[in-house]
Amino acid sequence: MAFIPHTPADVRAMLETIGVSSIEDLFDEIPAELRVGSLDGIPPALNEMQIGRLMSERARQDGQPLCFIGAGAYEHHIPAAVWAITTRGEFYSAYTPYQAEASQGTLQTIYEFQTMIASLTGMAVANASLYDGASALAEACLMAVRVNRKSRSQRILVPRAVHPLYRRVAQVTASNQGLQFEELPFGAGDGRTAVESLAPYDGQDITALVIQQPNFFGALEDVDALTDWAHARGITVIAVVNPISLALLKPPGQWGGSGADIVVGEGQPLGVPLSSGGPYFGFMTTRMEYVRQMPGRIVGRTLDAAGNEGFTLTLQAREQHIRRGKATSNICTNQGLMVTAATIYMSLMGPKGLERVATACHARTRELVAALTRVKGVRRAFEGPYFHETVLVLDRPVAPVLKALADRDILGGLDLSGYYPDLGHALLVCATETRTADDIERYAQALGEVLKAARAA
Repeated sequence: MAFIPHTPADVRAMLETIGVSSIEDLFDEIPAELRVGSLDGIPPALNEMQIGRLMSERARQDGQPLCFIGAGAYEHHIPAAVWAITTRGEFYSAYTPYQAEASQGTLQTIYEFQTMIASLTGMAVANASLYDGASALAEACLMAVRVNRKSRSQRILVPRAVHPLYRRVAQVTASNQGLQFEELPFGAGDGRTAVESLAPYDGQDITALVIQQPNFFGALEDVDALTDWAHARGITVIAVVNPISLALLKPPGQWGGSGADIVVGEGQPLGVPLSSGGPYFGFMTTRMEYVRQMPGRIVGRTLDAAGNEGFTLTLQAREQHIRRGKATSNICTNQGLMVTAATIYMSLMGPKGLERVATACHARTRELVAALTRVKGVRRAFEGPYFHETVLVLDRPVAPVLKALADRDILGGLDLSGYYPDLGHALLVCATETRTADDIERYAQALGEVLKAARAA
């Protein structure tokens, strides 16, 4: 997109056209008491060399601690080619592809992304991404109300084992539109959602059931039984998945007898680095019969008048393109740069590469759990299979332990006491393919020393 600067004459002509004397007059509706008279708290300006030095110093303050947190954001190896290509000018500065004739490269990239995500999840169609995994779940719940026309209740069953931040975002986003979120318990022994816990809802009008696989605790849910239970009662199934896990686990499109109905997740594991909270991107796939109820944009492949292959925005059911009241969503968007990185990452890795990453993650996590549970005062919270992460229970409060580990440059996991106080001194830990045997041994040794010192004190 070309940048055309405004000359002083251009500015004067525009101001005269709209009938104001200065740019300042455009803001006269802001009360004087709300305006900042000066920026006394802002330090003096720095030149380019000084700015470069300051940023380098700030970056060094972050250090390079060993990270064992996980919980929805994962440190994976990203091949250098991914961001070397993604940050090329034609990708880095590309805007939303409204004009197909000027955006064929961007449109094809999104089309390839949609194809890969649909294949990975085992579903028929994907959109061009959403803000993040949490907002994608909120959008899926709203979509479930639209596609399940036999249900009038707008009641969504959400297991407590679903990511707590996802549940919070869905509640904040959709509850004011009439949706009711009802929590399902998890088993104290295995951290999973038992089909038996759904018995009280037999015969009731339920719109949708959310199933996360693996769930927030890393435990593997009985997705087939849960999906079949829901479908037998006319309930829409919303799947929340980690894309890396799909290289090993059954895709949602094959859950139960007929598969999930809507699939969402966080795309950050696919080539997007951990970077102080984002930006990330959400993905969504669904059945072909629900495609017109899916929020956001969909890129399609077609032929032009000369018979040449081309790409275009096929469905654009959001407020920029149709009347606001007819839009499927007014907030969803395409995180184009992140999607570009994910597309390149998946292209470079391929099915076998993704499978090797998933296998290595599982192996490293098992090694981590084995090493940490050998430490006195540490045990697993749940029995049963898990992927990527799991919950440990310590013999004392987690927060001081994590602080002591952080002082040793180890980010030891996520303290669950604020989210799940009923689990006691619970710690969620994760290891990806980036962790080595030495990293795991260093963590186990440090944890043992920290707990021993705490007991001595």
